[in-house]
Amino acid sequence: MMQILPKTNINFVGIRKYGFLISLVLVIFGILAFVMIFLGKASLGIDFAGGTMIQGNFEKPISVGEIRNALSEIGYGDAEIKELTRDVSNSFMIRVKASVEEITQVGESILAKLDSVFPDNPFHKDSVDEVGPVVGKILQRQARLAVILAFLGILIYIWIRFDFRFGVAATITTFHDVLVVLGLLFIFQKEITLLVVTALLTLAGYSLTDTVVVFDRIRENLKLFRRKGDFNSIINSSINEVLSRTVITSTTTLLVVLTLFILGGEVIHDFAFALILGIIIGTYSSVFVASPIIVEWERKAPKRFK
Repeated sequence: MMQILPKTNINFVGIRKYGFLISLVLVIFGILAFVMIFLGKASLGIDFAGGTMIQGNFEKPISVGEIRNALSEIGYGDAEIKELTRDVSNSFMIRVKASVEEITQVGESILAKLDSVFPDNPFHKDSVDEVGPVVGKILQRQARLAVILAFLGILIYIWIRFDFRFGVAATITTFHDVLVVLGLLFIFQKEITLLVVTALLTLAGYSLTDTVVVFDRIRENLKLFRRKGDFNSIINSSINEVLSRTVITSTTTLLVVLTLFILGGEVIHDFAFALILGIIIGTYSSVFVASPIIVEWERKAPKRFK
């Protein structure tokens, strides 16, 4: 395999407590974000909070700023306005959060305002979708269920392929990654939408892949060198052996996602941002969270691997 990094001999096990400390702080932010989402006080998209989404196109070119200025006059200056890159030119998506009392009036108010402000540049609507709070609650429950089922699937898969404690470590690591990214999105004040939930599930799979590579090397080294060295040195050797592969994979994946983040447009901006955070955190956790959990378990129950 191509080596980008020289052969390393880093004592990852020796500095695992610093990794645990960093993870603890980040997970606290993640738990806070989860509680705020559960209480409905976080920045939720209309998929979860309820609101109106309008899609359509203008006959002539127009900027997002001009549309926002027009909507500000009727109290919707904070609307989410995205230019859509598709076959029809000058296409836009306008998303506005609204209470159940306002939801039926928002679409009509926006369309009437656009017609009055831009009489020489008519807006032709393609669709007006209204998402009520009841539907938003259902979507929230379904999103939570999807995450829970993903974690259960990970636990069963790793348990069958490796060992129960490996499965527990992988599940904790994946849960750690999702919580940390959720906390960082909360800190950066990003809206939690269905697309962001999709990104969280995607990064769960990515994190698992990274963790499995490390675990696979640990398993092989345990078979070969268990009698020749102590458990901690085997863990260190295993991580160092796959470090170059981890750097190559993470860097190439990150470059692709960065391209999406920069050139993909506003529609997938938050999705790509969540993936960027997930790649960084997933790479970190496979080294400083997953393997150290195995070390701590072995320290407390050393007979299991002998």
